[in-house]
Amino acid sequence: MTIDWMHAWPTALAAFLASAVEFVEALTVVLAVGAVRGWRSALTGTAAALVVLLAVVLLFGPLLTRIPLEDVQLVVGGLLLLFGLRWLRKAVLRAAGVIPLHDEAAAYARETGSLRTAGPPSGSWDAVAIATAFKITMLEGLEVVFIVVAVGTGGVGLLVPVAIGAAAALLAVVALGLVLHRPLSMVPENTLKFSVGVLLAAFGTFWVGEGLLLAWPGGDWSILGLTIGYLLVGALAVPLCRRRASAGPTLILR
Repeated sequence: MTIDWMHAWPTALAAFLASAVEFVEALTVVLAVGAVRGWRSALTGTAAALVVLLAVVLLFGPLLTRIPLEDVQLVVGGLLLLFGLRWLRKAVLRAAGVIPLHDEAAAYARETGSLRTAGPPSGSWDAVAIATAFKITMLEGLEVVFIVVAVGTGGVGLLVPVAIGAAAALLAVVALGLVLHRPLSMVPENTLKFSVGVLLAAFGTFWVGEGLLLAWPGGDWSILGLTIGYLLVGALAVPLCRRRASAGPTLILR
């Protein structure tokens, strides 16, 4: 099947940005494991997790394409909308200073300290290092898998472009990790999460409407309108949350 990149590139971009955020967080822990416990065990755990994640994509992606598209769009679109709104909400609260920004350098320091207290390996293989690298790659990778499968099955012929976007993000983050050998703290992670939250919420809203057989004005161009709408709402919410936080303590559900 020929890929219509004019139609598919926004979803591939959304998958690239979302995957990059998750892979950056995984890279921080993998780098800590490699620096403290050794690179063989760190790479072994990471590779094992990537194999499992690839198997999940290959299994569930084609299965979902056999379900009527309207049903997939309604269910997956709703989940994608909730997922995107969660990212957008946290990004707004972090930008407003209500909750602290995620600090990759601090996360790296905490992880290296924890690994140093775990004790030496008991055999030729370091179980602690392998398990740590496997766990973080699986945890962050499962979110990538969800995005790839959800976005890829929300429209006809989108699974391959979305998978390419996620794979490109993985290669880019790995390449930067190999070159820099340190956490990617220079990546504007909260800005990426804000952008990804906007994109996922827009796609989720569009596909829920499609699943409900709603005739969107302008067809696929409605996604652009939804994206601009969520972007404006998020941008306006930042100063409102900042003013409310400065006015006094409030209860923020994290």
